[in-house]
Parts: sequence; C-alpha cells; structure tokens
Amino acid sequence: MASKELKHLTREEVEKHNKDGDLWIIIDAKVYDITRFKNMHPGGASVLLDEEIAGQDATEAFYGLHMHDVIVKPQFARLQIGVIAGEESVIHGRVVGEISKVPYAEPTWLVEGYHNPYYTDNHRKFQKVVRRFMDEVVAPDALAREEDGKPPSKEVIEAMAKLNLHAMRMGPGKHLKGLELMDGIVTPEEFDYFHELIITQEFARTGRRGYGDGLMSGSVIGLPPVLNFGSPEIKAKVVPDVLSGRKPICLAISEAFAGSDVGGLKTHAHKTEDGKHWIINGTKKWITNGTFAHYFTVGCKTEDGFTVILVERGEGIETKSIKTSYSPTAGTAFITFDNVKVPVENTLGPEGAGIFVMLSNFNHERWVMICSSARSQRLIVEECLKWTNQRKAFGKPLHSQAVIRSKLAAMIARVESVQNWLENLTHQMNNMSYKEQASKLAGPLGILKMQATRSAQLTATDAVQIFGGRGITRTGMGGAIEHYHRTVPFDAILGGAEDVLGDLGVRQAIRGMPKNVKL
Repeated sequence: MASKELKHLTREEVEKHNKDGDLWIIIDAKVYDITRFKNMHPGGASVLLDEEIAGQDATEAFYGLHMHDVIVKPQFARLQIGVIAGEESVIHGRVVGEISKVPYAEPTWLVEGYHNPYYTDNHRKFQKVVRRFMDEVVAPDALAREEDGKPPSKEVIEAMAKLNLHAMRMGPGKHLKGLELMDGIVTPEEFDYFHELIITQEFARTGRRGYGDGLMSGSVIGLPPVLNFGSPEIKAKVVPDVLSGRKPICLAISEAFAGSDVGGLKTHAHKTEDGKHWIINGTKKWITNGTFAHYFTVGCKTEDGFTVILVERGEGIETKSIKTSYSPTAGTAFITFDNVKVPVENTLGPEGAGIFVMLSNFNHERWVMICSSARSQRLIVEECLKWTNQRKAFGKPLHSQAVIRSKLAAMIARVESVQNWLENLTHQMNNMSYKEQASKLAGPLGILKMQATRSAQLTATDAVQIFGGRGITRTGMGGAIEHYHRTVPFDAILGGAEDVLGDLGVRQAIRGMPKNVKL
C-alpha cells in the first residue's frame, strides 16, 4: 500500500483545529489529527482538549507522559496528516546497533574521544556485530517471552548456535577450536575474556532479567565443569548437544537446606554393589533452567565427601517450576532425584573432590554476573538521565533539583567503579592460567560481586525515587525501572550471597598477610 502524502502546514493553521470534533496537535514538527482518537485515549479525552494541548505543540506534554515507542506504533503513526513547513523532526528512539549519546550510558571504551588499554580494534568490530544481533534478534524475543513466560524461542537459540554464541559464552578455551565465531569476526585463538564480557554486557541491554537467565544461563554455569573435568567420552557426547542449543544443561547445587554452604548438602549418591553406577536421591531448589534442562551438573554427598556428577534427564527425575519475582522464562526449578541411576563414568573430577570442581567454576560464574550487573546498572542510569531531562517539576526539568543530581552522581559513581575494577580483573584473567585465576582471583571477584550487587540495589532504589509512581508501574515510561527494582535482589543471592562472598574475599586477603608486618 502506498504511503499517504503529508501536508505541509503552518503552526497558525494547526491552531485553528482546537475543539471537540476538529482536533489537531503537533509533536516534534509532525501534525496529528486526533479527532477520532481522543475518545480512545487511555488518559481520557479531556487531557487532549486542554487549551495548552488542542491545536498546539504538545511535544513537551507528550514526552512528559509517554515513551517514544508509543508515537511510532502503527495505530498512532497513521494519525499523522502533515508536517510543519520549514521544520524537521529531531527526536528519535533507540536505533538498532547504535552507540547511545547519553552521558554514562555506555562504558567509556565505547565513547568517542576516550581511551582504554584493554580493548583492541577486533573487540570494537566484535561489539558492533554482537550489538546488532542482540537488537535485531534477541531483544524482540526478550520482550515477548518476558510477557508470556515461555522459554526463549527456538529460533533465537538456533540463530545463536549458528554464530557459535553459546560456545563463546563459556569463555576462551579448547572448546572453541575449529569453530567459526560470529561469522569469522574473531578467531578461536584471538577470542579472550573481553570478547566474552562484550557478549554478556550486550545481552544485559535487553533489560529483561527473567529472559536473560532463561537464555541458557544454566548452561553457562553448568557446562564448564564438564569441559574442565569430564572424561573425553562425556565431553564428546554432551558438549555438542549443549553448544548447539538442542539439549541445555543446568547447575544443580543449591537445596532447601543449603546454598552457599555446599558442605551442608543432603542430596546423596551411593554406588551399586558392582561399583558401576551411582544411585542418587535428594532434591535441589532454585535451579536456573531446571524446568527445561536435559543435563544436570549435580552436587552430591558421597562416601568420600562432596562429589559432582553429570546426570541426564530420565527415569526418577522430576522438575517443577518455582514462582519467583521475575518471569517463568528463566525456568527456575525444584528438582527431585528418586533413585536415579547414573554411570560412574559421569563423575566430574575425582570422587570427593567436588569442592575443587565447584570453586574453579564459581569464579567464572561470579565474573559473568558482575559483567551483567554492571551493564544493567548502566541501563538504569541512562533511563534516569533521559527522564530527568524531559520530565518537568515545579516548571523546571527534574534535574534542576539538587537532590536529583545527587542521586544521579551516586548512581554514576557506582557503575563506573564496578566497570573499571571489572575490566582490571578481566585483564588479569586474560593473563593468568586457570589455576592461577582460582588461587588469586576468588577473593577479588567475591568482593567485587558483593560491591556490584549492593550498588545495584542502591541504584534501583534511587531510580524508583526519581521516577516516582512510574517506577512501580510495570508498563510505560518506568517499566524498565519497575522491572529492575523487582528483580535486582536475584543478583545478590545467585552465585553466592553478598555477605558470604565479601567474607571470602577478606579471608583470602588475611591468608596472604605477611607475618612480619606490624603497625
């Protein structure tokens, strides 16, 4: 269908259409005939018949109440009948793949004129293609699935597998050998933790927490023990299944009786008389992706202590969805193991050495969560800066109030601090062996995760205060703020509670204290 021809009008012409039955308005140099629409307006017709709106430039009033997305929807866009002669529209929404121009909306390495010692030209090329993929493929699905609570769409999983994004989310390593990454933008040999950081932070820009966890986050934490401790036969079977997205895996450690205290786990495994199989009994709780996972990396109590065993979904395994503060998209599950028979070859690492298997895994898990937390906070900073710039209170922009600027300053300081320490630790990871990372970075990563999640909760609270009633409304201009404030406590719990991780970091520091140092 051909697009309609738009009239070129003057503001004086528009002013004449200012009454019930003949009602025009101007928004961003575009003229809309809202005569028939006024009775369908959610806020009532009286709002549109106000003398400061009818026949007038309603740009400021519109953006004080609505997001830009509203005006570009087909049902509203078709109301446009013309443009103001000699004037141009200047307002636009988020553009696919675009680097935001809002101050502090992007980490400084992406901001023109700033310098950074960590990122190469390849990282910059990689970021561009990853952002475009996230904006075009992932973000629309995130919005839809967050609403209906279904797992991420099969089409998205397959599109990611085609680019080997699932494999890259496991970090650098032998599992990337021979793969074409992101259509050849980066080679397996070049791929490092900064490339992975980029992927994680671009994912976080969707601003949909349940979907973010549902998009195979369970595999990100459940597969590394297989990669690092599984037998060649197990890896040959499981790794292709998971990285193709066909058969997700999850990490099943937490229980109703024990979370951070893995020594208190009650799920137990004992061997059959012939010593060829494990028989597993027990329950697991709050397991991300558990409802739709095919494989389970399970922490069990055995005769020799704590042991990690790979379990394939089958007889004796039951998963039930747990209702949480965010959507069912994450697949958070309660899992029951009832006399589940598993080959002894599925043991990951030595029997009784499960604590070392998990400790080596926890560093990467917590690092991923810090990456995501830092970027999510930045999204909230951007939303707040936009809002305080367009919202008026007492006749002036909201940011004219010192108390609001003080909140913004604290939010910015928190996110920049977390991002900068994160980049420093990521650089260390790039230059340390896996064993060195386990011994040197567990403490710093524990403390940084504590700092990131505490900062996030403060930022969420400040953002609600800045947005007011909109900050507790699930739709509209404050929708992202409400969602963030509701779901941000997850980060403070998953991967280890804040207090436990802070204590871990300090205990590691104390162990490293020189014996001859005194005040």
